[in-house]
Amino acid sequence: MEPIIFAYLGIGIMIILSGVGSAYGVTIAGNASVGALKKEPGAFGNFLVLSALAGTQGLYGFIGYFMLKKFLIPEITWAQAAAIFGAGLAMGFVGLFSAIRQGQVCANGITAIGNGHKVFVNTLILAVFPELYAIISLAAVFLISTSL
Repeated sequence: MEPIIFAYLGIGIMIILSGVGSAYGVTIAGNASVGALKKEPGAFGNFLVLSALAGTQGLYGFIGYFMLKKFLIPEITWAQAAAIFGAGLAMGFVGLFSAIRQGQVCANGITAIGNGHKVFVNTLILAVFPELYAIISLAAVFLISTSL
């Protein structure tokens, strides 16, 4: 196998896993929104914001590609390819799990808002915690790209 293929596998893993995580996360929160809208139709704006939060991890995977694409050349070394593959694994898996968990946090907040509780800001604050790890992974991708 050529090193560039190994690097592209890492890029693919990064984009696919973070995108799948975001798709699951926004679906989890979106499903909760649909149910909560029956009880609290005036809170659609809050539900929209909370439902969209888990979509950022997919964007981070895509941004990671742009950070690394300048190294995807036929002359890439095995060390560079391994670094890109590792960055892709890290961003992909952290993006996958943090997006799903963030969607679950947001879904719980949406359900509570639907039941009449004033927890929008509290839910936003708590939803930042899973997001933080996706941001740290993106920062790691950046640091890896600067070391290549």
